[in-house]
This record gives sequence, structure tokens and C-alpha cells, in this order.
Amino acid sequence: MAQQFNAQNIKKRTSVLVFLKGSTAPLVLYVEKPEELYAELQQAIKSASSALIEKETLGPLKKVCFISNQIAAVAVQEEQFVG
Repeated sequence: MAQQFNAQNIKKRTSVLVFLKGSTAPLVLYVEKPEELYAELQQAIKSASSALIEKETLGPLKKVCFISNQIAAVAVQEEQFVG
């Protein structure tokens, strides 16, 4: 028997995906203000100098760091979940 979910139980969350050079899967970062993180990473890509970027997140990854010149792309993803 298929379980039915009430539409009220479906929620949305937004994550920032960070694609690193040489990596097959992106880092999926859940943060309080994803648009701000996206803009920050976008600026890091544009910068000529490299910097260590370290972030604390709300998802399964609790803390992450990477070098800015290793970012190939960033994206904002919205997903639905039952909660």
C-alpha cells in the first residue's frame, strides 16, 4: 500500500552546489543564506588570487574547506522533501 503524504508535509530547502576541478560529484552545502554564499563563491571564482574557503554548514557536511582556484562552477539548487 502506497503511503500518501499530505501537501502540508512537503517542504523546500535550498543548497549551494560547488563543483571542484577533478571531482566527479559536487559538494552540496546547506547554509542559512544560500544566495549570499553563491555570490561569495562567484566572487572567489572571478578573483585572480587563490584563497582557502572554509564554511560551517547545516547539512550532513558540518565543516568544509577548499581552495578558491579549484572551483569549476557553483549552482543553487532547490529541492522538496517530506518533513
